[in-house]
Amino acid sequence: MYDFTYHRPSSLEEAAKLLAGAEDGKILAGGHTLLPTLKQRLAQPSDLIDLSGIKELKGISEAGGAVVVGAMTPHGDVADSSVVKARIPALAHLASDIGDAQVRHRGTIGGSIANADPAADYPAAVVGLGATVKTNKREIAGGDFFKGLFETALDENELVVSVSFPVPEKAGYAKFANPASRYPIVGVMVAKTAGGVRVAVTGAGASAFRWTEAEQALSANWSADAIKNLTHGPDGLNSDIHASAEYRAHLIGVMARRALAAAG
Repeated sequence: MYDFTYHRPSSLEEAAKLLAGAEDGKILAGGHTLLPTLKQRLAQPSDLIDLSGIKELKGISEAGGAVVVGAMTPHGDVADSSVVKARIPALAHLASDIGDAQVRHRGTIGGSIANADPAADYPAAVVGLGATVKTNKREIAGGDFFKGLFETALDENELVVSVSFPVPEKAGYAKFANPASRYPIVGVMVAKTAGGVRVAVTGAGASAFRWTEAEQALSANWSADAIKNLTHGPDGLNSDIHASAEYRAHLIGVMARRALAAAG
């Protein structure tokens, strides 16, 4: 690693000031992406700002018909939360299958969505449940948050504070996981929400996206029959050593049907 100045602020305001004042500051949440990047000398920040000491960024609550998860809340807390299990079981299930126990203990929802890894699980929930991402500057609709490969709507020096998930009528999540990393090669969230049916796909493209054809079919008929013969094309999908674009296209349909079965 290169030399940098380490900070551990105790408030969101202090963190924002440190980030704004740094020549090239980086935020440390769980560190699962940033620390390996530093070790490989692929990044050379002037300052490292650790958010783990900010209590206001942690915790889970229910307000206004939504489950609100603080940005620094670990995946394991989401998976084990009685509030999440009772109100959005699909979200608890999604969190319970992220990585391994060590990853779930340290990794955070804010770090995950801000990093916007194309193979992360949480983007499917943010998009599929119609969540709202609250930052220290504004609120961003979940469908507008992910812009591309490792790219989000966050401005420079903007920090994720919390994610608010509206409680759906029904929701289910299913993924075909890489056996080593547990990252979804393809993951699908299916939800019947107050705003209509949403089907969100992660792992298949540069960022999470909605499968509108499946949404239209399930809006007309919320049943397995509606999408049993529906297929997604391979155009624009990822193709790598783990799976071809054609295989990912096939998996989108399979995972959508499994997610629907889980939703009931």
